[in-house]
Amino acid sequence: MEELRQTLRVRKERAILVAAVLHSRGGRDDLAELTALAESAGAVVVDRLQQRIRTIHPARYIGKGKADQLAGRARRFKADVVIFDNDLSPAQIRELEKIVEVKVLDRSELILDIFATRAKTKQARLQVELAQLEYTYPRLTRMWSHLDSVAGAGGATAAGAVGGIGTRGPGEQQLEIDRRLVNKRITELKRQLGSIDKRKIREIDRRKGMFKICLVGYTNAGKSTLLNTLTDAAVLVEDRLFATLDTRTKKWTPASGVEVLLSDTVGFVKKLPHQLVASFKATLEEAVNADLLLHIIDVSNTEVTSQIESVKEVLAEIGCGEKPTLEVFNKIDVVRKIGRLEMLQTLFPDALSLSARTGFGLEQLCEAVSAKYRGGELLLQVRSSQSNGKVQSFLRAYGRVLKERYCDGSVLIDAKLGRNQLPELKRLHPETIEIVEA
Repeated sequence: MEELRQTLRVRKERAILVAAVLHSRGGRDDLAELTALAESAGAVVVDRLQQRIRTIHPARYIGKGKADQLAGRARRFKADVVIFDNDLSPAQIRELEKIVEVKVLDRSELILDIFATRAKTKQARLQVELAQLEYTYPRLTRMWSHLDSVAGAGGATAAGAVGGIGTRGPGEQQLEIDRRLVNKRITELKRQLGSIDKRKIREIDRRKGMFKICLVGYTNAGKSTLLNTLTDAAVLVEDRLFATLDTRTKKWTPASGVEVLLSDTVGFVKKLPHQLVASFKATLEEAVNADLLLHIIDVSNTEVTSQIESVKEVLAEIGCGEKPTLEVFNKIDVVRKIGRLEMLQTLFPDALSLSARTGFGLEQLCEAVSAKYRGGELLLQVRSSQSNGKVQSFLRAYGRVLKERYCDGSVLIDAKLGRNQLPELKRLHPETIEIVEA
């Protein structure tokens, strides 16, 4: 079956989708998301198969009877590929391919394939290649199925167990060569991505004086649409999963005197392969270093609650679980069940509702972000030298000047300023700053 492993692409192929759900989990996967993933990869879904299982079969994941049924369906629907909504071991994939006689992919492999087709920039391509190689490396032994054909006659003897006299060397040697090549490429990719990480860190360091906001959320929740609506980012927007993998950062002025940096990130998905989370470290660094996260939630999706939990899991995995976050309900213009929105508003009473497409609710978003930016207003009395024009300019740009009095070469200013901007004001070296009212 090694010819089945020659390509991991599922573009324009006829696919059968399979979900095996453990009884202990309760519920049932409806394969809606796997369908969207398969179609995003270019496949045509011709059949779906679901099974409740008590335990995972070590050899095939599913039972022998269901595997035989799957083989019959593959022949009947002339399928090219079978895609599992589960993560399979190399041995399970190999055994299933023997039975169904078509290519078998698991969920992680499918997501990696989609990422490979979406990667446009050098950074994204390197990140995807690293994730694919790290996924493939532990599977090399099982993918080398042609080694079976050189097994010797030694049976269970020490020599025969690995192919017999005269047949062991070439196969084992080739496998080791492949492993070394993959290891070498992984090392090189990590080196290149390490350089990108360092440049990214330098970029972030240059933004230390700026308030940084990062858009996070499930894939296709509308993050890129919102970024385009709020700024002139001109990011690609398509109604498909993982439409863009690259981070874009733009300046945004939600209110007078409030200038922030707004960044988009790659969309999350449930059971996102750990290799992708690790390789996209530089991309996700925007979220790690943000002062505020805007969690964009597609309230029109029937799986909205599980999507929220999936995003929280990924955020916790990258160390952002406790970061200040503002939930934003998007696509309220297409919500069909009002009860779902009311239920979510009960669970997240501080969440904002808007439509990135129509612009509804953007004013409330700007107000909420401005309040987070300021961290609460302080009433200050600032004394500064009249020659220190930077202090006056700063207060006019980022606060509200209420009164100015000049005497003896100094200026006394009563002003309102956000608590978060107070450290920056102190760096401008005014003579005194007195907090009148917090």
